Amino acid sequence: MTAPMLDEPKTGRLTIQYAPDAGHVITENPPRFTWLPVIEDEARFVLRVSADASYPAKATETFADIPLNFFTPDVTFPAGEYYWSYAVCDAKGMPVTAWSTSRTFTITEGLPETPLPSRADRFAKTTRAHPRLWLTPERLDSFRKEVAADPTTHTWNIFYEKSVTPWMDRDVMAEPAGYPGHKRTAPIWRQTYIDCQELLYAIRHLAVGGKVTNDQAMLDHAKAWLLEAASWNPTGTTSRAYTDEWAFRVNLALAWGYDWLFDQVTEDERATVREALLARTRETADHIIKNANIQLFPFDSHAVRAVSAVLIPACIALLDDAPEAKDWLHYSVEFLSTVYSPWGDADGGWAEGPHYWMTGMAYLIDAANLLKGYSGIDLYQRPFFQRTGDFPLYTKAPDTKRATFGDDSTMGDLPSVKIGYNLRQFAGVTGNGAYQWYYDEIKRTNPGTEMAFYNWGWWDFNFDELAYRTDFPVVEAVPPSDDDQLRWFKGIGWAAIQHRMQDPDNHIQFVMKSSPYGSISHSHGDQNAFCLAGFGEDLAIQSGHYVAFNSTMHQAWRRQTVSKNAILINGKGQYAGKDKVMAMASAGQINVAEAREDHIFMQGDATAAYRTMSPEVTSVTRDVYFVRNQYFVIVDNVDASDPVEIYWLLHANAPMTLGDSTFRYAGERAGFYGKFLWSEAGQPTLSQNTGFPGVDPAEFEGLPVSTCLTAKFPKATRHRIATLLVPYPNSDPRRVFSFLDDQGYDCDLYFTDADDQSFKVVVPKTFDVGA
Repeated sequence: MTAPMLDEPKTGRLTIQYAPDAGHVITENPPRFTWLPVIEDEARFVLRVSADASYPAKATETFADIPLNFFTPDVTFPAGEYYWSYAVCDAKGMPVTAWSTSRTFTITEGLPETPLPSRADRFAKTTRAHPRLWLTPERLDSFRKEVAADPTTHTWNIFYEKSVTPWMDRDVMAEPAGYPGHKRTAPIWRQTYIDCQELLYAIRHLAVGGKVTNDQAMLDHAKAWLLEAASWNPTGTTSRAYTDEWAFRVNLALAWGYDWLFDQVTEDERATVREALLARTRETADHIIKNANIQLFPFDSHAVRAVSAVLIPACIALLDDAPEAKDWLHYSVEFLSTVYSPWGDADGGWAEGPHYWMTGMAYLIDAANLLKGYSGIDLYQRPFFQRTGDFPLYTKAPDTKRATFGDDSTMGDLPSVKIGYNLRQFAGVTGNGAYQWYYDEIKRTNPGTEMAFYNWGWWDFNFDELAYRTDFPVVEAVPPSDDDQLRWFKGIGWAAIQHRMQDPDNHIQFVMKSSPYGSISHSHGDQNAFCLAGFGEDLAIQSGHYVAFNSTMHQAWRRQTVSKNAILINGKGQYAGKDKVMAMASAGQINVAEAREDHIFMQGDATAAYRTMSPEVTSVTRDVYFVRNQYFVIVDNVDASDPVEIYWLLHANAPMTLGDSTFRYAGERAGFYGKFLWSEAGQPTLSQNTGFPGVDPAEFEGLPVSTCLTAKFPKATRHRIATLLVPYPNSDPRRVFSFLDDQGYDCDLYFTDADDQSFKVVVPKTFDVGA
């Protein structure tokens, strides 16, 4: 009898993919297997792997009774070529459908070995005593003795003084009232965000402080905070459905309280806390798994974050106290071991940008540390985590503010302290001294910002320091090398230059983006855009302020191409609205990013992104030459079926001085000048505007207002625009001399600097721009 056909639908841009397959580069052993699920949620799968396409029984590894459509084996594979397929199976692990299409992968020698223990073995030997989060009972006893002998051990004295004892003088927090009329407003959102975070601080820090010092009064006060939070309505103003980020913090506070105060409450009180914690965790788990369905559609920033921020700590605390908790914990471990991160690439990049890398990694780090401390499962061995510290290091240097991409809550301040703490964590994991250097620089340049909303609203650094010093080494800082200044994060379409990052007076940062993720989530319509910082100052900036998600500033300006150092076509940019399919389709790619003998060359292709709004476009590319670590030559290439006008945009912190074909910006420490060298379609008209058109002025009251240069080029079917951009410190202005020869089939651009070093760029011509 023939087995029923397996439902094996085609993947979409927003869905999980069938992987691995031919063409996929395997970066760890075993590979991670993913496929589209069948429509029955209760279906379970069997997976087979063999070096023989006929899958002979004696030469085939079979993994049965898999409850999810993603899987990490608990074994590694010898180097070689392999085939794999899957089927739906019964309770005994026998296939009840036909096998799927066979797909192939290759295991090469020397790959990192990162198997995941099976569900049967994963938590079999873990303690069921409390506490389990951060310290187990055995480790707590040792820790208590250490700090009693020397309170400075692991910076315990600082944590106790600054993050424990102040809460003894704070009254227990009442249940938040929510929004007036239950209509969301930014001030209430922000204040309640902080209030719920402080609930976590009060419960966790008083509980830890009381347990370590055996201070009963402190434990009693922690208990009072915990019981009050447990009395709040799980479906009320702190539910996930009302405001998920408030709910995440309440959930986490209850988890730490349930775990660390387990022996401080009566049976009835414990049941009350457990039921509150379970109800809230169930709401989040159901949303992640059943509603957001991230095992099928993984591009949900908050749902993916909640796996680390909520499910891991809550389910460790509840393990064996609620049957559901074990299933949710397995789901979370397998998601983080297999699918994570949907925003990442093999080079460690993060498509949402460095600020949301910071947030995502902060919660991942917390979850990874809790898992490692409790069960020994070490997510950090995965190649992504070994490399991902490079992403903020190369795209958001410690002395930059507005010279990178994506949503960013720091509102134009220096990088958040938490980026530094994340980098220090990866220094401890990898031994990379450049990551420790970044942490040291952030601490040096960012004193006194610990209580800023974008820090205190998320993290207490005294606890972070304590936890890190307990579990990881302090690595010696090593400044980034002068010889290692380019990173290309191929999978997310970012390329970044850091020239002399360790020397702010001579530092140049240049970041270019053209991403296959388009404008989805916290990404923007910024394919082929660039940002520039130099000599201690931001120069060509990301314009505007991330005042709040969905504000007019966010939707009408920050997300739109008009706020980028990019081009508009007939006044239109790239799609950056709320339709996720369109947002993902508004994509680009970096074709090349490489260091050559006397320059670095990048090329971005944003054709697909511009076609979402301007279908007459047939090609949009941007070439960038960074010549001898001094200046940039940018060549924009646009082809269209009908004549189009090009608006070439550049944003700076203040107005520029404009000439017929030149522009100059003078900042406090540094500046730049630019010149439009050649345009096949004709010369531009230059203008500038200060402000944020289309944005509610109340949203940026009291905040800096930037200026946009617009160079408008005449209509043509073919544009080739060559621009020179020269950054310099105010103490040492620079000139680059240029001339061109356009007598032949190409336009040859020649450049010389003050040391008589020459450089040539060739721009092909057609002699017919269809104007």
